[in-house]
Amino acid sequence: MPLRDHPAVQRFHADAAQTPAPTVPTLGADALRELCLQCGADDAGFVEVGRPALDDQRAELLRLYPFTESLVAIVGRIGRESLRSPARSVANVEHNHAHEELEQAAHRITGALERRGVRAVAPAVAFPMEIEAWPRKMHVVSHKPVAVAAGLGTMGRHRSVIHPVFGSCVLLDTILIGAKVDRYDQPLDHDPCVGCRLCVAACPTGAIAPDGYFHPLSCMTHTYRQMHFGFADWVEQIADSRSARDYRSRVTLQETIAMWQGLTVGPCYRSFNCLAVCPAGDDALGPFLRDRKSYFAEVVKPLRDVEETVYVLPGSDAEAHARRHFPKKRVRRVSNGIRIPSIAAFLGSAPLAFQRNQSRGLSAVYHLTFTGDEELEATIEIRDGKISVRRGHEGEADLRIRTDSQAWLRVVRHESSALKEVLLGRIRVKGPMSLFKAFGKCFA
Repeated sequence: MPLRDHPAVQRFHADAAQTPAPTVPTLGADALRELCLQCGADDAGFVEVGRPALDDQRAELLRLYPFTESLVAIVGRIGRESLRSPARSVANVEHNHAHEELEQAAHRITGALERRGVRAVAPAVAFPMEIEAWPRKMHVVSHKPVAVAAGLGTMGRHRSVIHPVFGSCVLLDTILIGAKVDRYDQPLDHDPCVGCRLCVAACPTGAIAPDGYFHPLSCMTHTYRQMHFGFADWVEQIADSRSARDYRSRVTLQETIAMWQGLTVGPCYRSFNCLAVCPAGDDALGPFLRDRKSYFAEVVKPLRDVEETVYVLPGSDAEAHARRHFPKKRVRRVSNGIRIPSIAAFLGSAPLAFQRNQSRGLSAVYHLTFTGDEELEATIEIRDGKISVRRGHEGEADLRIRTDSQAWLRVVRHESSALKEVLLGRIRVKGPMSLFKAFGKCFA
């Protein structure tokens, strides 16, 4: 049968002759928000795709979903008391259920919109991700900046969004729609964070600093030990083991079973402390304001005192923090499983891996020249506990490093030692060796 004679094709052309050309629809904000709440979201806000706050992810969003006109940010609540439980299993069950419920809500919203002729898609709340994209961004949408732009909260010291009512006990998702909204939301005019710094006190790795500094690698190494690159490190421990006895000397029975648990019941986070202790938000603030001493004793102290393993990189700021501030916890040195694939990735990730406390007293400019597979030049400046990475050689160098790119990556991946590569002439240093050693200490 010729395509033109197919009944469905004929019906389409008959309808098209009587239907105006499709245009981008406009949805009412009030009705759209009510739809989101009816479908299971606890709150919702709307952002136009052209908002400057989305500049850094707009091109990727439109590449994947070119029909996008607006973003619908939705919030799902997490049970506060469960999240505060010293029993990590209780917190994880609650978190994973909230995760599933929010994704179900997003699914119902997209379905309802599509039945009304509006194109809509909801990327995952968290997992699964586009893992193949690593070391670039693996998640399709950065939910946090969308939620902030939509007035659903502000970024807290713990780098999670604090909702003005629900506080830190929330999960976020984003729905991309092919429609405009007649009224878009704006960022909050106040910060729900009350500056209590309890997230600082509760973090076992010191990833959250009192001055607002955040160390993502310390957080990830511990919190995501049974996920992401922690899982990759576990697999490599299996591959490297000569026997079952050798494996047991590397990995405890509890860790092995914990990995099984994560595979069978869903993502198992090692810590929710920063979210659990946060008193921000109208729903949570009362007990903190009425009696701060009791709040600390009932909410913060049980999490600080629980006996558990804290996973840290050897020689890192996190290791020093955990040993000093959490004597009741067991400190376990591990690899985070990250294998830097290229020199470009090394330069891009250096600020994330930087150990600022290990850099105390160091003030130097390093000129690095990479040869071999990747030929490029870079300047790394470490001063006053801060790191700056720039392409090319800038300023006067205190130390010059010329290195084969693969030799440098072997050292970064802990597959070889810097001393070995220097002795073999694959890394050449011009300047004080003390500065070279100090540079190495800055990256655990």
